[in-house]
Amino acid sequence: MSWNLEGRKVAGKYLDQFSFIGVVVESRVKYGGKVCNTIVLDTPIVVFGEFRTRVLMDSDQISQVFVDKVPVPGIINA
Repeated sequence: MSWNLEGRKVAGKYLDQFSFIGVVVESRVKYGGKVCNTIVLDTPIVVFGEFRTRVLMDSDQISQVFVDKVPVPGIINA
């Protein structure tokens, strides 16, 4: 699997507690070599009393990557 997940629908658990499904709008390599993904959620989640519409997740925290890419404004899907 490529490190760049932009445009892919993914699922996982934010902070190992809050399940989510969303679309990756940015994948970047952090200092030290880990990949961080900005994910816009399909359905907002409430985390400790605050609504979240997007989350930042390292690639190793994403539990599922769906097969089809999703069109994301501003990103050219190859």
